[in-house]
Amino acid sequence: MIYDHRTYCCRPGTIKKHLALYAEYGFPAQKRILGAPVIYAQVETGDVNSFVHIWAYEDAADRAARRAEMAADPDWQAYLKKSAEAGYLISQTNEILMPVDLEG
Repeated sequence: MIYDHRTYCCRPGTIKKHLALYAEYGFPAQKRILGAPVIYAQVETGDVNSFVHIWAYEDAADRAARRAEMAADPDWQAYLKKSAEAGYLISQTNEILMPVDLEG
């Protein structure tokens, strides 16, 4: 299992607008292809203009296949266009996390 940890930062004052846009247009397509996220959360301290989501995959090949499917999905493409036009996002950071076996 691997985890794709993503942090997005919005322009100040736009995070609620972005999350509403994503909930209506992005999340349905993403959830259909990637499944439910492990977590989808808004940051409460630190950079409060940020939100984080984590997606689980069997391995790198599973991640690549599902992300390629999502990239080709017309509903996802429509969301990306709407998101770009809105201009709420200013940065994105992705990290692949590998679980550590502390007992083995």
